[in-house]
Amino acid sequence: MTPFIRIHPADNVVIARRQLLGGTALEGEGVTVAGLIPPGHKVATRAIAAGEAVRRYNQIIGTATQAIAPGQHVHTHNLVFSDFQRAHEPGAGVHPTDFVAQPATFDGIVRADGRVATRNYIGVLTSVNCSATAARAIADQFRRDVHPEMLAPYPNVDGVVALTHGMGCATDSEGEELQVLRRTLGGYAKHANFYAVLVVGLGCETNQIQGLVAQEGLAEGARMVTFNIQETGGTAKTVARGVELIKGLLPDANRVKREPVPASHITVGLQCGGSDGYSGLSANPALGAAVDRLVRHGGTAILSETPEIYGGEHLLTRRAVSKDVADKLLRRIAWWEAYTARNRMRMDNNPSAGNKAGGLTTILEKSLGAIAKSGTTNLVDVFEFAQPVSAKGFVYMDTPGYDPVSATGQVAGGANLICFTTGRGSAYGCAPSPSLKLSTNTALWKKQEDDMDIDCGTIIDGHETVDEVGERIFRLMLETASGRATKSERHGYGQNEFVPWQLGAVM
Repeated sequence: MTPFIRIHPADNVVIARRQLLGGTALEGEGVTVAGLIPPGHKVATRAIAAGEAVRRYNQIIGTATQAIAPGQHVHTHNLVFSDFQRAHEPGAGVHPTDFVAQPATFDGIVRADGRVATRNYIGVLTSVNCSATAARAIADQFRRDVHPEMLAPYPNVDGVVALTHGMGCATDSEGEELQVLRRTLGGYAKHANFYAVLVVGLGCETNQIQGLVAQEGLAEGARMVTFNIQETGGTAKTVARGVELIKGLLPDANRVKREPVPASHITVGLQCGGSDGYSGLSANPALGAAVDRLVRHGGTAILSETPEIYGGEHLLTRRAVSKDVADKLLRRIAWWEAYTARNRMRMDNNPSAGNKAGGLTTILEKSLGAIAKSGTTNLVDVFEFAQPVSAKGFVYMDTPGYDPVSATGQVAGGANLICFTTGRGSAYGCAPSPSLKLSTNTALWKKQEDDMDIDCGTIIDGHETVDEVGERIFRLMLETASGRATKSERHGYGQNEFVPWQLGAVM
């Protein structure tokens, strides 16, 4: 096994499979390493002139700021982001999807209205930050680690979770921010993974509960109860009321049973956080291989994080089933360019410090690796943040790159499973949808196995192919959707990771 990875014959860099010492010969490249190259970082394989494009994946990842000799380290000291004209060819990469004759199944929970759940929670949502403490106090009465007796008689209930946030007031009552917050809360209130929800407010907030109910077409009743602190008579009475309501819901919630259902009922949100130089070589393409399988079995996968596909969007528009779908994506890119500009930011304000330490230099490089999560099937539709995902197959949802916000939008849109790749390490979970974490390298797996669900570093180590790991991920998706607990669920992650997108001014 070579100490480096060549991704494409036209690339002028290779990737260090392990730490490379000066004097190491790169067999087949005719290059000797100059200096120390950290694992996952880039090595020049030929002379690169100042101002010349550096290529990885046979794509431009930036421009050299100085002459780079063969064997030298290519990173932030000599490579920068450079904008370039993307060749958009909508539909050029579209091809028929090879659907399987006998789709795989998983053991799902079929709701009375036909929706299928992967988990069975009771949720406590809030209209505003002012009711967050009361909502958490309600849910805390049912914590298995504190009050195990409360849920012990109800083994088919996965838990009671409070999903609170810091918004809901001091905003434009007719503005986009409030509409998006309500769309997000509405998506959670209607999510199949909730048997029932309580919505707790303060009473005087901008985000009036009745406005939320009206905008989202929510049906109040036994399984969606709304009330507020001011009308109920204070915090203690609000908590007591919430606890009694949930006690009344638990017996019916526990009556659910799992039964075999087609994999077409799985909608997976795709995330990557704490990425490194291996992300685009192992976990992301392996997740893409699993996504291709899921789509062929009739399921749905949601790619998001618009600032982290920036510079690679032309690869997605090629896969768009129509010009209209491609234009939807390009309009969201244009919105982000304007959004960052008016906030005195730039779209290349990425990668993060951890990403750079792991070998990623520019947003172009990061985006190309991130897109690999989406596999190879056609892009069938594009949705805005937290919009209900109504299409089957591979779709895109416009979200920020910040993982908790992005996943919140995906779950609001209907994702009942999250797959999250990481190279630097992640401690993330997502209620009410289970989250699988995929390590890009085996060193991370060994160090943080307590949080990782699957090791994709076997690809880097030469023990498995991308397709073989993709098959393992797909099978783990089915097992997780059937009720197998993820590492993050065992740790109790999920409530604090609910983070709606705060778009506008706080007034």
